[in-house]
Amino acid sequence: MEVFCCPTSLSWTHFMSPSLHISQSFSVGETNRFRVFCGAAQSQKANQMTVSVSGAIGFIGKRLVQRLHADNHNVRVLTRSKSKAELIFPAKDFPGIIIADETGWKDCIEGSNAIVNLAGMPISTRWSPEIKTEIKQSRVRVTSKVVDLINNSPQAVRPTVLVSATAVGYYGTSETQVFDESSPSGNDYLAEVCREWEATALKVNKDVRLALIRIGVVLGKDGGALAKMIPLFMMFAGGPLGSGRQWFSWIHLEDIVNLIYEALSNPSYKGVINGTAPNPVRLAEMCDHLGNVMDRPSWLPVPDFALKAVLGEGASVVLEGQRVLPAKAKELGFPFKYPYVKDALKSILS
Repeated sequence: MEVFCCPTSLSWTHFMSPSLHISQSFSVGETNRFRVFCGAAQSQKANQMTVSVSGAIGFIGKRLVQRLHADNHNVRVLTRSKSKAELIFPAKDFPGIIIADETGWKDCIEGSNAIVNLAGMPISTRWSPEIKTEIKQSRVRVTSKVVDLINNSPQAVRPTVLVSATAVGYYGTSETQVFDESSPSGNDYLAEVCREWEATALKVNKDVRLALIRIGVVLGKDGGALAKMIPLFMMFAGGPLGSGRQWFSWIHLEDIVNLIYEALSNPSYKGVINGTAPNPVRLAEMCDHLGNVMDRPSWLPVPDFALKAVLGEGASVVLEGQRVLPAKAKELGFPFKYPYVKDALKSILS
């Protein structure tokens, strides 16, 4: 816009915002015409991203979409259940969000700046042979489709970033070893799933920056492991699962969302990055903190045989663990808001 004024009435120090750029200078006493450009609006537009998200209706995905939308980025939800996604992201609350079933993924991915791939069937269930196949295929199938759509996109509209989830199950389990991004893969079922999951993502075009986030146990009130533990403690029936000595590599929901968010725009975030807090704990300690925060005892351990009776082989998810450190995130200077589990639990349950 153009503004006319008498400059003797203006004080540059106190009244002119640093985000306003003046195209022409003037001397005191003159009445000049000058243009005012809003630098903040220009900067916001330049930093605006278009992000397609698979797994957007999951525990992490929902919070990520909310964050991206709140920050005025363009969000495209890639889903296999459009009706469910529309219930979670109603148009009145999320204006401008595009929700696409699989037939529309191609159009969404082409023209996106970045893709976040979070899709996968939950693993905290009884593992039949059929369920084990679906746990793996739900991850590999969606990742393969996303990668193929990226690779087949014309270069002019191809996304430049893929942030793809994987899990700390990659490392296998141990009560004594410490794992970071340089550690080798384990030899159990979940390690096998993660290897194939990551190998599929690694097929993305080499011009696309790939960040593989190996996610630990995500703590939040409305989903994940904590949502299943809270009711037990409310009934005074909470306590460690199994021996309680197994390692619990966790991360607060807000921190994992912030880590993914940072990986979208920061070119230093590439390759494998552990999505875990810097201070893992043994499960017994985690349960003690949870009991203290909830003012409930943590005295009733759940024995191995009871979990195995309910979950079968799937009980290994909670009976065995791994001590995983986020070496790459710390090297990159990522600011964990909740580095200690006690503070994380207080923030979630307060």
